[in-house]
Amino acid sequence: MRIISILLFLIFGTVFSSCKNEKGKESANNTLIGKGQMPNAVSDEAGNVHIAFGSGDSIMFSSSADKGKTFSQPILVSVLPGLAASHMRGPQIAATVNGPAIIACDKAGDVFSFYQSKSGEWIEGARVNDVDTVAKEGLMALDGDRGILFAVWLDLRDGHNKIFGARSDDGGKIWSVNKMIYASPDSTVCECCKPSVSVDGVNVYVMFRNWLNGNRDLHLIQSVDGGANFSAAQKLGDSSWALNGCPMDGGGLIVSQKNVHTVWNRKGNIYANEPGKPEQKIGSGRG
Repeated sequence: MRIISILLFLIFGTVFSSCKNEKGKESANNTLIGKGQMPNAVSDEAGNVHIAFGSGDSIMFSSSADKGKTFSQPILVSVLPGLAASHMRGPQIAATVNGPAIIACDKAGDVFSFYQSKSGEWIEGARVNDVDTVAKEGLMALDGDRGILFAVWLDLRDGHNKIFGARSDDGGKIWSVNKMIYASPDSTVCECCKPSVSVDGVNVYVMFRNWLNGNRDLHLIQSVDGGANFSAAQKLGDSSWALNGCPMDGGGLIVSQKNVHTVWNRKGNIYANEPGKPEQKIGSGRG
């Protein structure tokens, strides 16, 4: 369940979509979706596109039934006082056979969940984090496939940022006991880089920027049992980035036809990498 037909832009606080034609070129006309920040989008198995974004303390939702050509008028999901919706922080959306679901974090560090009923009404589910105010960085990700939703976030329980996760099997109504996915032996993972998650059947892939031996490198970790257990973390890329600071860039992760694709920034260059294969430099810039 991935974005195929649209690219999202954040311009002067306005959410736009840009459609592509059959040859993959952007059309001349953009579609105004609504006023807001930090849009996040997903497509479901039927090709419907679902978008969540922040607008002040409001979580907003819009959808498209024609693969991104037109979008519905944004509706209010919920008002979350202190909604985190800037600097890569914002509502995250995913879709399963149960329908779309959203998670959102407030500035106190709690992650809330919402799911859409069959009638289209948005309902608040259980809180995702099972210890109070541990997601103070507000950096999180959500993905789903078939009946599984999986959320990951930077978690400050015990005083240091770790990668934690939780699973929902009912579309976001109830969440599992939180699971620590990774803790750096050097005390913390990178503090200001958004983690990524991709779910493919019972396979759950989590990518995050680590802080290990003074290096800020991307690592990938995998579960083959729906997030119950995770393998050892695997470093991505051929070189390391020694940096006494945070690059504020967590990269991107997608699984397509059982192949894992990652893209990320190192020293001002953008690289693409499939685990176990040499990295490919795409160009200079920032993610």
